[in-house]
Amino acid sequence: MLARVSTNPFLAPSPLPFQFPDFDAIREEHFLPAFTAGMEQQRAEVDEITADPGPATFDNTIVALELSGAVLRRVSAVFFTLVGSCSTPGIRAIEAEVAPQLAAHSDAIMLDPALFTRIEALFAARDDLGLDPESLRLLERRHRDAVRAGARLGAAEQERLRTLNTQLSALSTEFGAKLLAGANDGAVLVEDPAELAGLPADARSAAARAATARGHDGAHLITLVLPTGQPVLASISDRGLRERVHRASVTRGLRGEHDTREIVLRMAELRAERAQLLGHPHHASWVVEIGTAGTVDAIDAMLGKLAPVAAANAQKEADELSAAAGYPVEAWDRAFYAERVRRERFDLDAGAMRPYLELERVLHDGVFYAAGRLYGLRFSERHDLPRYHPEVRIFDVFDENGQLGLFVADLYARESKRGGAWMNSFVTQSRLLDTLPVVLNTLNLARPADGEPTLLTIDNVRTLFHEFGHALHGLFSDVQYPMFAGTAVPRDFVEYPSQVNEMWLRDPEVLSHYARHHETGEALPAEMVERLDEAQLFGEGFATTEYLAAALLDQAWHRLGPDAQVADVERFEADALAAAGVAVPTAPPRYRSTYFNHIFGGAYSAGYYSYIWSEVLDADTVEWFAENGGLLRENGDTFRRELLSRGGSVDPMEAYRGFRGRDPEIAPLLARRGLTG
Repeated sequence: MLARVSTNPFLAPSPLPFQFPDFDAIREEHFLPAFTAGMEQQRAEVDEITADPGPATFDNTIVALELSGAVLRRVSAVFFTLVGSCSTPGIRAIEAEVAPQLAAHSDAIMLDPALFTRIEALFAARDDLGLDPESLRLLERRHRDAVRAGARLGAAEQERLRTLNTQLSALSTEFGAKLLAGANDGAVLVEDPAELAGLPADARSAAARAATARGHDGAHLITLVLPTGQPVLASISDRGLRERVHRASVTRGLRGEHDTREIVLRMAELRAERAQLLGHPHHASWVVEIGTAGTVDAIDAMLGKLAPVAAANAQKEADELSAAAGYPVEAWDRAFYAERVRRERFDLDAGAMRPYLELERVLHDGVFYAAGRLYGLRFSERHDLPRYHPEVRIFDVFDENGQLGLFVADLYARESKRGGAWMNSFVTQSRLLDTLPVVLNTLNLARPADGEPTLLTIDNVRTLFHEFGHALHGLFSDVQYPMFAGTAVPRDFVEYPSQVNEMWLRDPEVLSHYARHHETGEALPAEMVERLDEAQLFGEGFATTEYLAAALLDQAWHRLGPDAQVADVERFEADALAAAGVAVPTAPPRYRSTYFNHIFGGAYSAGYYSYIWSEVLDADTVEWFAENGGLLRENGDTFRRELLSRGGSVDPMEAYRGFRGRDPEIAPLLARRGLTG
């Protein structure tokens, strides 16, 4: 196959700096042949490992596995970036075809009996191999992953497992495709401009351009972001339009050809069956086993402690908003009246802050500036590398020792991009492969009209800092083996570095550097900063409850046993939220089941609790920075050395204890979220 597609750009490392993908040469027709060639190549490489007549050694088995699959790594990194960021009908068709093939390919390797025999022999003799700590951890990880994948099952059980994995892969792909199409289809068309009263001018302009692009000249189109809460609801004064937007949001996945309910039910059922095959009572048990939480009981203890206080606070906030409104507020009213009460109580208008939060200034004088002060990083934008979309930007990243790698930013929303924000990598760092990182942050900011500035909300700023925390995790990676590079850590640890990086958006030095009026250069007024601090806990009951509702809903779906009978997605969801004590009408889950992409289209199934679990470490780390002087280079160097650079090459909690000197404490998190009552 390799010879037949010799012109395919994925078959050899990119000649561009840092092996950056050559998007000028890449075409959609290259993907399927490259996937086929990549799977064939890796399978041949594994066959070569198992055909070795000599005894298994760490180098001829474990290192050889790390070196295998180069073509597959290259094509996968590019293709799945495009699936999320620049999808087309062709890309979606390829994904539907290749996703089950990739699942079967993974099973073919993980369940290869000859390969597992070699790995198990090495694992049994691991204490006598003289391995360095990272190599020993790699051997243990390879063995653990093979066992978890079913390597010890009988032939019939393995065959059923292969079927389940293939079906789940196909269903997850279908869920993502339906969600993207349904979100686009659910956008709210507004033909009477009077209904848009209160909407900022730049948001109104973006809605006008979106309508024109869909063939509705003279109208406005309100597009949907991924979470339940739609940002426009904070400013639209027309209650009827607020309700239309909210209902469009919460009914995604419930309509016509974009209905995802059967997918949700089927995925929950298949995951439960797979867990039972692998010796677990339910999918959550199988997932959590390799996280830092360790057990579902530990998750229940944390969420159970937080949920009652959060729900009580959310209901109290709703009562206060109803008093302000003069009528019982509904979910579509909450953001609007929360903003009104915030203005009255704290004299703080979120809209008035936006002229001080211009994208370029926030990026360069905020996000990059904090990284420079803390870690000694320098950034230089370059324009010589090809891009998969004209809006993509590329930056060289340097520290005092030279160039670390490349940072790529894709910041604006478009119809071909799924909602939300995330980080991934085109190339990961590895001393074994002699590669440096090329990391990507993807956001969904509303693009202003040509010539107009991109003005952000404080939540947009937080997202920029958050995702760049993931980017730093990838850029600072300093490991031997690609399996451990960058963010390759347990799911309930991966959000920790990114959440820590959010702290710098409110640091006085950093804030004063980037929060300046886009026209006058005037700094954000001191009294506004002070009021922002005073309002920090305002609305925290709602924010915590909507998050916990989603996390608990995720757990409910994935605590089902294989014999559970669920026929109605909406009834199951309502019952689960009521049982968990988070059924607050004005605080619906951040994601309802039918558009919960994290768990049915992504990699967070039974793991959405990770954000709050990681926030315990994050809040405790913020305390450490405060105790040690804050934004100091020596603090950044310590955090980089002890945590950010080590990826998955060490036990994350051991690394945390080495950094902090003790186990994490929950008190800072409870104080941050106003949950001490």
